[in-house]
Amino acid sequence: MSEVLFDDYEKLIHKILGVYAGENFKAEVAMARQEFFDKTAVLDENADNYQLRLHQFYDWYFFTRPLSGYGQTPLEVCYLARELRFSETEQEMIKTLKGFKHSIFQFTKIKDGDVYLKDLFVKDTFFKKHQVVVKQTPWIFGFDVEELFEARLLPVGDSYIFTRGFCFHPANVKDFILAEVSHYQSNPDLERDKLMLKLLKMRYKYEQYKHVNPELIYSNEAKLSL
Repeated sequence: MSEVLFDDYEKLIHKILGVYAGENFKAEVAMARQEFFDKTAVLDENADNYQLRLHQFYDWYFFTRPLSGYGQTPLEVCYLARELRFSETEQEMIKTLKGFKHSIFQFTKIKDGDVYLKDLFVKDTFFKKHQVVVKQTPWIFGFDVEELFEARLLPVGDSYIFTRGFCFHPANVKDFILAEVSHYQSNPDLERDKLMLKLLKMRYKYEQYKHVNPELIYSNEAKLSL
């Protein structure tokens, strides 16, 4: 069920990007790519991670980055495009897309095909441990309790659907990321989307310099940091 639903949402996202990443927005996409990939390795079509990088970029471009001259994302301005027409079903799906959850998560367990996560930007309280459950997801491999990861989740019913733009961070930079998240939690003026983009660029830098200890890259002081 989750796979079918995700395919439907993905088709709708592609429909909207057909306009906002299409011919009339070529300069916008080029500028966004420079912003997203700068100071990182060149996007190589032959690299094993090429498709993943594209998913990460277009997730960011669609859900997070305001378009120049609009001040809002392609998702937020999709109704302004005259060439786009949406069915009642698609309009309901757009509402779901607008309710997406973007965060850094910690995997806790898999039980009966459900993936249990902790949203690190939501503080636990004495009464409640914050937990996110992604039910019956087809993507149950690759999770490690020591690896923190960035993801976007779409709320569907009493569950969520992952988009494809995962970013898994090395296990031995966990403490650095937790400290950064804590800093952003305590300061409401800081934008956590900027933190997640910074961490994603650090992940790319780590891929460039596999011989370098990732702790030298995931740092706010080291020469290899971003």
